[in-house]
Amino acid sequence: MATTSAPQPAATAARGLRPPGRRPWSVPLAVVLVLAGVFATGAGLGSTAGPFDWAAGGGQERPARSERGGLSASRPVRLSLPAIGVSAPVAPVGQARDGSIAVPPLERADETGWYDRGPTPGEPGPSVIVGHVDTRRGPSVFYDLHKLRPGDTAEVARADGSVVVFRVDSVERFPKDRLPAERVYGDEGPAGLRLITCGGDWLGGRTGYADNVIAFATMLSSHPQPR
Repeated sequence: MATTSAPQPAATAARGLRPPGRRPWSVPLAVVLVLAGVFATGAGLGSTAGPFDWAAGGGQERPARSERGGLSASRPVRLSLPAIGVSAPVAPVGQARDGSIAVPPLERADETGWYDRGPTPGEPGPSVIVGHVDTRRGPSVFYDLHKLRPGDTAEVARADGSVVVFRVDSVERFPKDRLPAERVYGDEGPAGLRLITCGGDWLGGRTGYADNVIAFATMLSSHPQPR
């Protein structure tokens, strides 16, 4: 499997949080977003639709957080998926120069990436965390993502000392050219989580794997991190 490196991410806001006043999924309409890096050849996800595609296709701006409840913003620092034995650091990833979502470099393939232009976990709307499925060296952080089942939990520790617990609602696989962008990015409901990696057949070339595997989860609760 090739190990094409992702472009360097754009600079992120201090401490990985959105600058004041930025709405979730800020949308420069001149840019068409594709997910790259872990979505690129050998690293997993291949190109697919993203939040900018959704917005350009008629998605509406989300209401401000104060209108919809939920937790205040605080960047995620660790993700735990007990059912598949994952406990991994989370680093903020922004927008790469080509408009794609930047991702952790391949030499840190056991690290996940939170897209810092969307909601933080616990804020209203879908928070997106991406991860490599594999590299030349073998399985990576989201290698077993497809094994999650409805009712399994995802726990996200945040920089403010809280832990947000999500319940997995479904784990689904989609051809990369038919990703349901509105389900992934356009939900205006309560706090949710989207975990994304690759799956399906290996096609090689710029496509890599044929499909995307996405775990959809809904927030259950939050509590302080144990000391």
